[in-house]
Amino acid sequence: MFLPCLAAVALTPAPPATYCNPINVDYGYCPIPNFVANGKHRATADPVIVPFKGDYYLFSTNQWGYWHSPDMGRWTFVPRKFLRPEHKVYDELCAPAVWVMDDALHVIGSTYTKDFPIWKNPAPKQDTWTVAVGKFEGAAWDPAFFVDDDGRLYLYHGSGNDIPLYGREVDRKTLQPKGDRKDLIGLRPDRHGWERFGEANDNTFLKPFIEGAWMTKHRGRYYLQYAAPGTEFSGYADGVYVGSGPLGPFTYQAHNPFAYKPGGFARGAGHGATYQDHFGNWWHTSTITIAVKNNFERRIGIWPAGFDPAGVLYCDTAYGDYPHRLPAGKDADHAGGTFTGWMLLNYAKPVTASSTLGGLGPNLAVDEDIKTYWSAKTGGAGEWFQTDLGEVSTVRAVQVNYADQDATVMGKVAGLYHQYRLRVSADGQDWVTVVDKSANKTDVPHDFVELAEPAEARYVRIENVHVPTGKFALSGLRVFGHGHGAKPKPPENFVALRGDSDRRNAWLKWAAVPDSTGYVIRSGVSSDKLYTAVMVYGGTESYFRTMTTDRPYYFRIEAFNENGVSARSSVVEAK
Repeated sequence: MFLPCLAAVALTPAPPATYCNPINVDYGYCPIPNFVANGKHRATADPVIVPFKGDYYLFSTNQWGYWHSPDMGRWTFVPRKFLRPEHKVYDELCAPAVWVMDDALHVIGSTYTKDFPIWKNPAPKQDTWTVAVGKFEGAAWDPAFFVDDDGRLYLYHGSGNDIPLYGREVDRKTLQPKGDRKDLIGLRPDRHGWERFGEANDNTFLKPFIEGAWMTKHRGRYYLQYAAPGTEFSGYADGVYVGSGPLGPFTYQAHNPFAYKPGGFARGAGHGATYQDHFGNWWHTSTITIAVKNNFERRIGIWPAGFDPAGVLYCDTAYGDYPHRLPAGKDADHAGGTFTGWMLLNYAKPVTASSTLGGLGPNLAVDEDIKTYWSAKTGGAGEWFQTDLGEVSTVRAVQVNYADQDATVMGKVAGLYHQYRLRVSADGQDWVTVVDKSANKTDVPHDFVELAEPAEARYVRIENVHVPTGKFALSGLRVFGHGHGAKPKPPENFVALRGDSDRRNAWLKWAAVPDSTGYVIRSGVSSDKLYTAVMVYGGTESYFRTMTTDRPYYFRIEAFNENGVSARSSVVEAK
């Protein structure tokens, strides 16, 4: 028997308690003609989330506006073009800087010219922005502003593969540069394995790129964050240097990159911002890469973060694209404690569909790869996709990830919306509708729905009613909950082999665990601080190329399946 989730279709749903990456906001479509040769597509990156007057404000690249939210789960878009007509550029407000000062939110985008304004708004839920300064003389790409405890204002910026990150003070009254620009930090890919260019940190075609500056102050120390090695790669990550002053000198943190997510469905965790929620818990928002239709096809993720007692900044991305709890209070175990424990139930399971467009087969919607997708032949009502969980399981939530196939939209277009129904069945014969969004009028490209009541089901079907453009296509119909079987056993024979030829690399191997779906490898530069996580589906090996040459590294591994997560292996050392 399955339990119908009638409350899930209520007209006024309760505030969400959970979320799932990529976050579900109405991402605009790429507005740049030269970037859509392989198909029009949604795209954004370089997110900044700033708490202000009881709400959270989210800005990102090329959205012609921004979002606000009371809880980090429900986001409302505010349309706004910040650039003036004379600028004549497609990339509206690229990689924006956002900060709170003088009881107002301040914003400026990336620029190499000195005629961009800084805007301010004391009530940014409304589009009532005014010019704080008409022409900012400190023209900067990938800017970030930081207000210190003493009220002084600083600018950090830089984006390229042959420059460092820069810093300088800005006069708070005139909002113009004050003093000389300083070189602050640069990349050392010869020492830091994760900074090497390429999808697997092994491509020497180009030098790596440093970008995405962000400053956080914690207990008197200054954490200058940066992104590398390139936004189009799964290993795109954020690192950090720590200093005693806002302009340094800075020292490379031993635990780096601190935000890193190279595996799983949604990959990449670079160029972002670290912030505290209303309860004092730390979070990190950053860029998720897709890079199929264009290298700059990207999304946004939010991950729990924190500072350990020794002041080490870290970010928990283990199971980071599975459902996590939204903040509801001060959480003593926040970093590492927000994962709901709801497991993916339909990885590589049997699927059927109403139709298939060319080689975009149904299995591509359950392979846990956001880069691949199934597409129906049309975008019409009645197209459907069905996944078989293999056995009756407890379904708690579903994430519907739409893909862009034959889209016709460019830029930010109002009035787009998705409509669909989700049905479940225990036997494939009797079906119950658990989610009915056939009257929905909102744009939900990565819709995540937590069922008000769990449903006992083996089959889950989505039926299309309306898509905003193009074909009905899914990069992932992801079903979460619990199976009724046993958790896997811990992996055995786990070894970490570090070669002499390149100290930045390690070869990790283990014995296959029967009935496992995949593995999570945790690593760090101390055996009690395994803050980095890599998710591997299938297989019994992984190449770890993120190490610093002169440090030992420590590893543990765990297996997972539809029923839960195993105990972890003992710690192994790669000297």
